[in-house]
Amino acid sequence: GINVRMVTGDNIDTAIAISREAGIISDADLLHNEQGYLCMTGKNFREMVGGLTTIYDSLTNTRMDSVGNKRAFRDIAKKLKVLARSSPEDKYLLVTGLRDEGNVVAVTGDGTNDAPALNKADVGFSMGLTGTDVAKNASDIVLTDDNFCSVLTAVKYGRNIFDSVRKFLQF
Repeated sequence: GINVRMVTGDNIDTAIAISREAGIISDADLLHNEQGYLCMTGKNFREMVGGLTTIYDSLTNTRMDSVGNKRAFRDIAKKLKVLARSSPEDKYLLVTGLRDEGNVVAVTGDGTNDAPALNKADVGFSMGLTGTDVAKNASDIVLTDDNFCSVLTAVKYGRNIFDSVRKFLQF
């Protein structure tokens, strides 16, 4: 039930190779990539979704970010698995758009440039060994072993707790 997307600064060929090795995309995915939304560069993604728009609410004195072209974002987000040559703003844009669509978003990151996306996500995971202090402070959970599999373990335990609470409340 979890849709994993890889957002990286690497070039697209390297990103595709790593995502294939990690099982994020398959050979079949690459064959059925008619629209080209499976693997994109950050620049193309940003241009196609219209970038980030900011609305200021003078009553509450808050800033609300949104995707410029929500229809295009919806079409791309359904298929997007790899975002390569991306900037920190692209990662933040993806998180903003996914949350606007009603998705629960978890983000992993280790650098200062990941802090806005970690903070915007519903759950932010930062790396405890290699992560910067800025990333750790912006995240909700710090992974002490820097292992992505720890996220899967956390999801497993979280779902178990959720099911137990649900059973208790039904009783």
